[in-house]
Formats: sequence, structure tokens, C-alpha cells
Amino acid sequence: MDLWTVHLGRVPYSEALALQQRVRAARQADTIPDTLLTLEHDPVYTRGRRSDPAELPFPEAYYAERGIEVVDVDRGGKVTYHGPGQLVAYPIVRVGDVMGFVEQLETLMVDALAEEGIAARGRAHEGRDFTGVWVGDRKIGSIGLHISHGVTMHGLSINVDGDLDPFTWIVACGLGDVAMTSVLEQTGRAGRLDCVRKRVAHGLAGALDHRQRLVTPRALERALSATPSTVG
Repeated sequence: MDLWTVHLGRVPYSEALALQQRVRAARQADTIPDTLLTLEHDPVYTRGRRSDPAELPFPEAYYAERGIEVVDVDRGGKVTYHGPGQLVAYPIVRVGDVMGFVEQLETLMVDALAEEGIAARGRAHEGRDFTGVWVGDRKIGSIGLHISHGVTMHGLSINVDGDLDPFTWIVACGLGDVAMTSVLEQTGRAGRLDCVRKRVAHGLAGALDHRQRLVTPRALERALSATPSTVG
């Protein structure tokens, strides 16, 4: 089976969310195979279903002044930040064992970081608040999913060489004492996003036992045009 991998570049969050919904509808209808969207976002805080208002301690105007949008989403998890220099990957795939899939995502993220010389670890087994990938006691990668009719949406992010300051203006991931890190902070090397992106895509294809097929955004759009727009 194929895993379609579509690299979108830098995309506003609302635009990427709408595309995810269309891709999931197509996957639910079996008009496309499992699909991975990779991208970067404009600066945005997203609040998951378990978020508490206290996780954003400043007024939204404070964040708006800094060019950061605030969006409520239906994924699992709490508040997090996305921005340039961070890899975001949205696997829109059929799954049976959700926690098993989360652990697969952690493993492929750990493997991708190991190729950068970073010793990271997954912590989903320690409880859902610790889901993601960590370097020591610092978090470098996050996971948040939503499952509908057996198909995932949302996904993972890895801090590569973006600005980490926006994480300090929130209670990141609902953990008051969490500190974030990045590939750049750990290795001193910038410009590694494309390499990490390719390793994550390759790792997901392997985890799903799929053959990776690179698909352009235009080709994806042509496939989606044949699918009803209903989302679930």
C-alpha cells in the first residue's frame, strides 16, 4: 500500500486545517490512500480538547501584538505553539490501535533525531501529559491526534531551528515546569528541517509497512476534487 507524502511548505493554520478535513473525508471514503502532510505554520497557539484557560496566561491581545494567532482545535492534548522552523507532520491514516500508533510516532521521531546525533526518548507510557519526545527533561517534539471513523487527523511537531521564546509565554502542553528545546539548541546546526522532514516521512512509511510515494499539492488537489466535501 502507498503512503502519499505531500510537502506543503509554509501554510497558515486555518488553511492547513481545512485541507486536513478534506483529506480525511477522502481517506474515510477510500478515494485516496493513507496520506502524510508535511509543512511549517505561521505563528499560532492551538488549544486541544483538554486545554485549560490558564494555559494562556496573557490576554489574546498580548499574543496578537506578537503576531501569534490563537485557535481552538479538536485534537487531543493541551496548548502548544507552531511556527516557522518547526516541522509539522499530519498523518491522515487508518489506525486500529490508537495508543500503539502514538508510540510508533514517538519511535520514528526518536529515530529521526538520532540521525542528528540527539538522544531523545518517548514518554507516552508515563501518562498522556508526557506524550511526545524529550531530550533529558526538555521537550523537543509533541503529538496530538483526533480519530474519526478510524482515520487520524492532526499529528506531530518537532522543534528544529525556530524561535522557542513563544513557548515561554504559555503553559506549554499543560506542564507548568516544562522547558522546550530544538535540534538547533542541541547541536548548534541550523537548516536541518528538510532532513528531519524526510526522515519522519520515511519512518512513518516504515511504521505502517507502506511504500512512500511523493505527491505534489496539485496532484493531491486533483484527487480531492473527486471526493465529497463531508467531514467527520
